[in-house]
Amino acid sequence: MEPNPDRQDGAEPKLLRRIGLFDATMLVMGGIVGTGIFINPYVVARQVHTPLLILGAWVGGGAIAILGAFVYAELAARMPDVGGQYAYLRSAFHPIAGFLYGWVLLLVIQTGGMAAVTVTFAKYFVELTGIQASERGIALIALALLTGINCMGVKMGSRVQSALMVAKVVAIAVLVVAGMLLVREPHPIVGFGGRGRPLHMSLFGDFGAAMVPVLFAYGGWHTANFVATEIQDPRRNLTRALLMGVAGVIALYVAVNVVCLRALGPDGLAATTVPATSVMRVVLGEPGVRFIALAIAVSAIGFLSQSILTAPRVYFAMAEDGLFFRSVGTVSQRTHVPVAAIVLQSVWTAVIALSGRYEQILNYVVSMDLLFYGLSAATLFVMRARDGQSNYRVPGHPVTTALFIAVCWAVVGNTIHRYPENSLLGMAMLALGVPVYALWSRGEGARK
Repeated sequence: MEPNPDRQDGAEPKLLRRIGLFDATMLVMGGIVGTGIFINPYVVARQVHTPLLILGAWVGGGAIAILGAFVYAELAARMPDVGGQYAYLRSAFHPIAGFLYGWVLLLVIQTGGMAAVTVTFAKYFVELTGIQASERGIALIALALLTGINCMGVKMGSRVQSALMVAKVVAIAVLVVAGMLLVREPHPIVGFGGRGRPLHMSLFGDFGAAMVPVLFAYGGWHTANFVATEIQDPRRNLTRALLMGVAGVIALYVAVNVVCLRALGPDGLAATTVPATSVMRVVLGEPGVRFIALAIAVSAIGFLSQSILTAPRVYFAMAEDGLFFRSVGTVSQRTHVPVAAIVLQSVWTAVIALSGRYEQILNYVVSMDLLFYGLSAATLFVMRARDGQSNYRVPGHPVTTALFIAVCWAVVGNTIHRYPENSLLGMAMLALGVPVYALWSRGEGARK
């Protein structure tokens, strides 16, 4: 057997730089594009009702996402460390800030979303194949299969994720082309058509409410930063992947909403809860409906694959710092990936999926997710003051960075106002991490 060129004999196994620019870009896009774009456009249409404002919400949300990508690109250039947000918060503020992020990421944010997507995949898989099988059983098989693939190495995991992301792009492209070319009586997509009302102050509140699901739909680009130490030349490739990936998703999202409006009109879009399915039914009939079901299944499994590849690096980084189980901070001798961290996340995801409480959990974590987006962006102010300039700089900083933080925290405030019970439960889960951190840090101090 030939020696492994990636490490010397007797050395501890380490994470390897195996992810190139293309796979990194697919990771960024895969972290954003899930099943929501096939379903969520109707939520925005029910808030603002007119083509101009519907598209304006998606374009505005894309602009905020680009600002976030700029910020995270500079953070990646400054600190291409494993764990992404965890590392930024730990370094700029205090280890407890990083720990609390990793705590809620594992407990509810990442695993709750993964559980919901896993069950969605199983539902569409059973519907498409017609097999007589338990949806929960299919969900567990899919989760186990992708976990096994990602335990085989980051190169294998990233290639599977890239293939699934390309399939998602193709599916969305088919939807867009069909909607643009095959609609016989297209609705106008300009102006204030639809059952809207005249412009007045309450419309600004409606537009703000419409932006909330849009901003969540654009979230997820930050997960690529979790695997920074496994990206080739991360200071260059990760920054480029963030900007290209987010720009690509903006193009896809706006195009989908254009064809939804073209095929259904603002009233029809607001009236359906399955807009992509409704569009394909208009242009291709039942074959189109089955195609979209397949697209949603592929999109779900692709998002799951990306989540299994990226998020365990946060728990791995926590364990390396002595703030989690020591075994979670180990790397496989053979595949050079944190197998224990990957398996831990998948097992907890399976528990949540089987419990059937993932929808409630998602409601709890809405405010926490955006809270940490803003906090992570705020670390840039600390790093610039402490470390000086970097090779990549956020355009328009500090104004653009402050704007991104303000939008994130405005959404947090709006969520707390609208859903105080769910938000308080989420904050309670976050607060529970404080005594847990105290226990872990005390143990680390004793070892030192």
